[in-house]
Amino acid sequence: MTLYFLVKFLHVLGAIVILGTGSGIAFFMLMAHQSRDVAFIARTASVVVIADALFTLSAVILQPVTGGVLMLLSATSIADRWLAASLALYVVAGLFWVPVVFMQIEMRDLARKAAEMHEPLPPRYFVLFRRWFIFGFPGFGATMLILWLMIAKPF
Repeated sequence: MTLYFLVKFLHVLGAIVILGTGSGIAFFMLMAHQSRDVAFIARTASVVVIADALFTLSAVILQPVTGGVLMLLSATSIADRWLAASLALYVVAGLFWVPVVFMQIEMRDLARKAAEMHEPLPPRYFVLFRRWFIFGFPGFGATMLILWLMIAKPF
């Protein structure tokens, strides 16, 4: 097994983790939200925050490291248009993902407090949820486009 193959494997694995964790988090948060069960939402949001910190963050850190090593080990250059586009999309994804993390933390805290007080979710939770939902589309979409560019390298 070559170093290039190992690094490429880690790079692809990181992309899979980002997409898989993102999909899972979105699904579980949406299902919890639709249940309207405050305690269930609080528990789900707690797990989501942990999963994002453990899996997504580690993969997000791994991607530029493995990508940089792949560039060094191959004939790929930052001047390659597909790579420049991928890096720009990575920044776009990050600009939407970072605020989402803070939204998830606040939604978790609001749901925990409501569950402890046996109260309904406050209006702020619903504002955050709508924003979180909307931010998911460009963030996840940018990530999907990066994967497509990694595979297709169309230009």
